[in-house]
Amino acid sequence: MVELSKAHALMASAMDYRAARQDLIAGNIANADTPFYQPRDVRFEEVLATKKEEIFKSHKNELQMAQTSSAHLGAPKEESSMKAKTFFRDGHQARNDGNSVDIDVETTELSKNSTMYKALTAALKKEVNMFNAVILASQKTN
Repeated sequence: MVELSKAHALMASAMDYRAARQDLIAGNIANADTPFYQPRDVRFEEVLATKKEEIFKSHKNELQMAQTSSAHLGAPKEESSMKAKTFFRDGHQARNDGNSVDIDVETTELSKNSTMYKALTAALKKEVNMFNAVILASQKTN
């Protein structure tokens, strides 16, 4: 995939997380009659915020470690351990069969997630159209 801007990678990641959330919510709805089923959801906003900081970070005032010999160990690299966290959605009264899926909550969450996915799709299309317009304009001047 061609990266058009710094925001492109962030929007693509957000779309991936939204698609995963859509699958989880659809699974919750599909298991509405499964005894002892608890609805699942995914939390990824913190991961996107961290990714945004990585993408848009300005040069930090960090002191680089001097390495006078190739035998010396380098500074440990910071790796992001942030991953989207799947959790059981709680707070709904379980039915007699132990299932706690609330169809109203699930369809509302599905609708909100779908709207956010469509907004991301529209933003990506707008970005691509903007770059296409620049390319077409530069071709006309030559």
